[in-house]
Amino acid sequence: MVDLYNVGTYNADMRFKVGYLNEMERMLEKVLPHVTLKAKPNLESRIRTLKRDWEIVYNMFSGKDNSEFGWDKHKS
Repeated sequence: MVDLYNVGTYNADMRFKVGYLNEMERMLEKVLPHVTLKAKPNLESRIRTLKRDWEIVYNMFSGKDNSEFGWDKHKS
């Protein structure tokens, strides 16, 4: 995903353009030729999990109901 973002052909503002999963599938096929990961459902499912987990961490640090959980730069 970082490589797709850095190339710039598949990123648009804050989201990836249509077809990025298929390009990611082709990139993985070059690196791991005998692995049969498909854009749908394999990669799509892993990205959905990554987004959900990132949302949990983000909300812990910057959410409204975080119970003052976060980094205290004065006590570090």
